[in-house]
Amino acid sequence: MARSLAVHAPIGGAVIPLADVPDPVFAGQMVGSGAAVEPPAGVAFDVVSPVAGKVVKMLPHAFVVVEPSGRGVLTHVGIDTVKLKGDGFKVLVSQGDEVKAGEPVMHVDPTAAVAAGYSMVSPVVVLDTKPDSATLVDAGSVTAGDLLFTLG
Repeated sequence: MARSLAVHAPIGGAVIPLADVPDPVFAGQMVGSGAAVEPPAGVAFDVVSPVAGKVVKMLPHAFVVVEPSGRGVLTHVGIDTVKLKGDGFKVLVSQGDEVKAGEPVMHVDPTAAVAAGYSMVSPVVVLDTKPDSATLVDAGSVTAGDLLFTLG
């Protein structure tokens, strides 16, 4: 059995259970268990890595970091933000980079996303895990880098 995994908030804001995310794939935990964070409306923010490890996928709106025991943690900034084709997203690291938990990975100006009517609720999931296997923090809100949930 893999050791317990602590996953930290990639952004500050309100903690949202995955079931309440306005996207059926994340709400149904089809890609994995976890939680989401909704940043304060209309304010630019940095996104930090939720775990230490290697960046195996880097898109303008999402990234996956594989932590040392081999589990991939997906951070998806906003819902439907892929349609923005990177508008408002500045990537700070490259695919293949090693990152520390809490290290800035991207900077986001949500103006274009908000103007397009997209939710900035940002799911953080451990890929290929059973639904409801994450234990969320009790906090109603988090600061980037705070513990968001544990798994295992």
